[in-house]
Amino acid sequence: MSDSNEVLVVASKIKGYIRERGEMKTSGNVLQALSDRLRSLCDEAIESARSDGRKTVLDRDIP
Repeated sequence: MSDSNEVLVVASKIKGYIRERGEMKTSGNVLQALSDRLRSLCDEAIESARSDGRKTVLDRDIP
């Protein structure tokens, strides 16, 4: 089981995207906030798959 505080995103990719799209820097807290949001989305997707009787999360399970 992974740590609930573990960063789930690739920092360099997120920072690069924000820099290229918005010509902005990225606060360190953004990575944790994104990881928290991803965990929540994944939890919802897991429940969706489970309620459909599947053991595979599909793209349609992502809200």
